Amino acid sequence: MNVSHPSVHPVEVAPLPPTDGGAIVPPRVRMKVIQGMPGTIGGLSLRFCQFAYAVVSLAVMATTSDFPSVTAFCYLVAAVSLQSLWSLSLAILDIHALLVGRSLQNYRVVSLFSIGDGVTSTLTFAAACASAGITVLIGNDLGLCAQNHCKQFETATAMAFLSWFTALPSFLLNFWSLSSR
Repeated sequence: MNVSHPSVHPVEVAPLPPTDGGAIVPPRVRMKVIQGMPGTIGGLSLRFCQFAYAVVSLAVMATTSDFPSVTAFCYLVAAVSLQSLWSLSLAILDIHALLVGRSLQNYRVVSLFSIGDGVTSTLTFAAACASAGITVLIGNDLGLCAQNHCKQFETATAMAFLSWFTALPSFLLNFWSLSSR
């Protein structure tokens, strides 16, 4: 199975079009590689930011002692854990593609990236929204910030939103690349 091809594609010389009135078939044009797509420096930087924000969110939430008592915070920990693992694995794949000089614009690879990015970004966004709601409930509505770790909860939630915000361009670029084939 050929999952990647060289990033430099030679231009094929097409034969002259028939002069006897036959149909002229235009040559296939490869899609331009845009920074942020898999196997590019921009894609690697997006993956690194996703990973960094998710790990910071996970670390901040894990340092609090009372996060397991709230289901939304447990969901946030699970979602950013999945996001960090997904982003790290794709960052390693991007590094490999850049070092070897391969393009990751294969249909199967891009569809896998698109589905994975869509699932992980949706889970991260939903967890961040749920955690933001609980944080507002604890801090503003109940006024229990003195007894809880509101600053840590807010920081972890903000980092989860930033992780989602950097995962969204990856998903959109992969989905656009997939749909433009």
